[in-house]
Amino acid sequence: MLLPYKVYLCTMLAKKNIRTLTLPELKEYFESIGDKKFRAIQAYEWIWKQHARNFDDMSNLSKELRQKLSENFTLPALAVDTTQHSGDGTLKSRFRTFDGHMIEGVLIPTETRQTACVSSQVGCSLSCKFCATGYMDRKRNLNFDEIYDQVALLNQQTEVTYGKKLTNIVFMGMGEPLLNYKNVLQAIDKITSNDGMGMSPKRITVSTAGVAKMIRQLGDDKVRFNLAMSLHAANDEKRNEIMPINESNNIQVLIEALNYFYEQTKMILPSNIFY
Repeated sequence: MLLPYKVYLCTMLAKKNIRTLTLPELKEYFESIGDKKFRAIQAYEWIWKQHARNFDDMSNLSKELRQKLSENFTLPALAVDTTQHSGDGTLKSRFRTFDGHMIEGVLIPTETRQTACVSSQVGCSLSCKFCATGYMDRKRNLNFDEIYDQVALLNQQTEVTYGKKLTNIVFMGMGEPLLNYKNVLQAIDKITSNDGMGMSPKRITVSTAGVAKMIRQLGDDKVRFNLAMSLHAANDEKRNEIMPINESNNIQVLIEALNYFYEQTKMILPSNIFY
């Protein structure tokens, strides 16, 4: 007999995540069930602007419609498992995914900034010696909506705790962002869009341990967010010891990739971003 959690997980996997639907696709669905298109707009705003955690939150939709949505779709939002409060005001949260994995996100407040540090993977495959996540196996990539959820939850924390909205986002949590390229870029696209959080891409920094091929891809995609390089050593010998990825992405290769990124985007690597 399956445990209740396994039953829940199987149900989640059998239904489609409503957040994977575009607004036009959502309108098509509402039309297909004989409802008005504007209901799709209402649901879409609940999902992305008001950060609904479940269908029951969508209070301007009828109970019958909410029930129908729950029967046909999932809304697998992250949940806050626990939060630690540091003496300097930093809030470190452990989030639980719909399938039971744990990831971490951090809210870092200063006088001028409210920075969210978010994860991109459950675990990591790069095994950097100085990083606690490097000693964990990579379980899976985070989906774009799970990354978005982290930002939304950290924004709620800073609004409640400090009465301020997030000003900056750094991808410096668990995982290597460029090894989850598609979901990271899709999350940033939604975070910066008018139907999401509307944050400027210039306030977002993606940090990489050094994946030259994907740095070049960022250049080809003409991204407008910041890129930070996690170097940690100034020569290949030392970097090979503490960052195994350097064996296939040595410093010279990274320099060439970063120069290409700059040529394509004219984005200068930040020297004073808040870590």
